[in-house]
Amino acid sequence: MRSGGGKVASEPDDFVYLDAGTTTEYMIPFLTEKSAVFVTNAVSHALRLTENGFRVILIGGELKAATEAIVGNEAYVNLQKYNFTKGFFGTNGLNRTSGFTTPDINEAMIKECALKHTQKPYILCDSSKFLQTCPVSFGEFHSARIITDRYPEESMETEGHIIIAK
Repeated sequence: MRSGGGKVASEPDDFVYLDAGTTTEYMIPFLTEKSAVFVTNAVSHALRLTENGFRVILIGGELKAATEAIVGNEAYVNLQKYNFTKGFFGTNGLNRTSGFTTPDINEAMIKECALKHTQKPYILCDSSKFLQTCPVSFGEFHSARIITDRYPEESMETEGHIIIAK
C-alpha cells in the first residue's frame, strides 16, 4: 500500500498497532516487512500475522466474544505503555463533527488510547462509512489519515489527508 511514493504499510523496524476488525484484517496479506513488530487487540489478526512469520504482541484484557477483540481496562493499561510508529484502525462511521465513531464504548476506549500513542495513524474504511455517526467517538476527523476506496463527496476532502487505495 503506497501513497505519493511513500510507504503506508510497514517499514523496517516499525512498531505497528493493528486494530481489531474486518477492514484492518484485509491488509494482512499485503504486509511484507518481517522486521516490523505488530501489536493488536484482535485474536484472529494475531494468529494470521504469526502464521505469516511476523513478530506479534497480543495485548491482554477482556475478550469480547462477538468480535474476538480484546477490550476493557486491562487492555487500556497495556496500550498506554506503547508508542507506535504507525497504526491502522477501523471505524463504523466518520464525519467532520463527530470524527471517527463506533457503537461500542469499550472498543472506542481502546481505539482512542492506541490512536493517541501513534505517530502516523491511519483509518481504514470504505466510502459508505463517510457521513455516518455511531454513538461513541474515538478520534477527531483530522487526527489520522484516511484510506478508503473512493471520495464520498468533494466537500470531505480539503486538507489532503484522504488516500484512495488502488
